Amino acid sequence: MKIWHSLVLAGLILTPFGARASPDNTAEVKAQFQRPGPAPHPRFNPFTTAKAKLGKVLFFDPRLSGANAISCADCHNPRLGWEDGLARSFGAAGRPLDRHTPTILNLAWAKQFGWDGRIPTLEGFVLGPIANAKEMDQDLDNLVTELRAVPGYASLFAAAFPGTEINIDHVSLAIATFERTVVSDTAPFDRWIAGDETAIGTSAKKGFGLFIGKAGCAQCHKGWAFTDNAFHDIGLPSLDMGRGGLEDAPQDSKHAFKTPTLRNIVSRAPYMHDGSLDTLETVIDHYADKFKRRRTLAKEIKPLSLSGEDKLNLVAFLHILTEDKKRVLLPEIPQ
Repeated sequence: MKIWHSLVLAGLILTPFGARASPDNTAEVKAQFQRPGPAPHPRFNPFTTAKAKLGKVLFFDPRLSGANAISCADCHNPRLGWEDGLARSFGAAGRPLDRHTPTILNLAWAKQFGWDGRIPTLEGFVLGPIANAKEMDQDLDNLVTELRAVPGYASLFAAAFPGTEINIDHVSLAIATFERTVVSDTAPFDRWIAGDETAIGTSAKKGFGLFIGKAGCAQCHKGWAFTDNAFHDIGLPSLDMGRGGLEDAPQDSKHAFKTPTLRNIVSRAPYMHDGSLDTLETVIDHYADKFKRRRTLAKEIKPLSLSGEDKLNLVAFLHILTEDKKRVLLPEIPQ
């Protein structure tokens, strides 16, 4: 394609591995960012429409909290990139939580869950906030009793799990199934990759060259979802040990947190595990020269010499990763 060829000639396109692209590997560069097929579902929890429908209703139902006041969607708001716009959310007791709310976008492709990856399955992870006294503070046995008492839930659970009683495993399976359907939609970047040379501007094209080249962002923010789903210490001045705080964690995992997807990033400020960076500009400044040097700092983090124009171009590129506006229809909560 003409636009890719022109970027190659300009020396803007670099692979995430540092080698300059050429007309011979343009297709390879493009392929690294192609959208995948349908969201995968595990064999033990295959997708059904009825299960996803039930999971969505549960996700938006405040009954899942002990005080019937907080739903999953209160912290994972679809209008805010499935986050909440706060540095740190407030839990059931009205106190701020320890970490920033992560997005649930594209979790279908994840292998470990949470900022520190402590939970190996999405089914296991969705119950954590519900039962956590600091978050939704719901007793899981009481939740099952409460759901069984709601006539409207009887048909939803029967359709999703025929011939069985409502139980907490079904709650987990249904919510996880719904969350795997939360997939970022087509963004200007995708239209450009697909061949629409007018989908993005010149600044964003230069920003992409920086992203996969000089700035080195694609070393961790790689692939279609712009994440390696791995854990890195990026030098934030936080006392939080991240993955290093888990039992039997290796020493080099101190201060390591999961690489977040960059999809819909414009809608998801503030940023980082502690919500400490308010804008994309401050994020770029952090990576340029404001990170904390320490032994566990990820090897990918090195001082960058970025001009003011470079930073503007990187921000322009990040903007084109946000999908076109779409409306998420809210479910009717059973009575």
